[in-house]
Amino acid sequence: MGGRRGSFQTQRQDDLNQTPERVRVQISYAGVEKTFEGTLEETWLLLNKFYNEYIPSFEVAHKLQLSIDLQTLARDCEGLIGFSKEGANLLVPKNKLTDNETLALWLLASYLGHKLKLLSEEALSKEELQAKLGKTGKITSTRLGELVKTNWAAKTEDEKFKITTFGVSQMQKEVIPRIITKTGI
Repeated sequence: MGGRRGSFQTQRQDDLNQTPERVRVQISYAGVEKTFEGTLEETWLLLNKFYNEYIPSFEVAHKLQLSIDLQTLARDCEGLIGFSKEGANLLVPKNKLTDNETLALWLLASYLGHKLKLLSEEALSKEELQAKLGKTGKITSTRLGELVKTNWAAKTEDEKFKITTFGVSQMQKEVIPRIITKTGI
């Protein structure tokens, strides 16, 4: 047995003398794609660093991102908004609402109807909103301007108006509860 190595020992020694195999790991998380490549140990360290540094900030960013739960929004709007074959309807008497509440509620109805596939469009023209508000063009323009200025509404490329995600969020937090309290719905 002396100086001769067996085939197993020879293979083992050859394996130890070779450069270590490289590992490649690709991660896709929350819109970020990252690829790590290196030795097993290097890749492991890079992965741990990624998880320790990036994942907490993604979670914080996700918590800060405004998102709308359509089911909750629809439930919140019961008794305030209704849909028929003719389109969206406000079920609240206009005389119980301010002009801004009325316009924002119409924009919210269009948004919700579009998201629920009950309406083909989510934006409304100034003329449509003026007719729904029942006020002059000047008053309607002024109120729409206020909604745009506060980022509750946005003007589209084709000169129509739609509610913003921020506007929907504010409607859910502030306006809908206030309307429900005022109207007793």
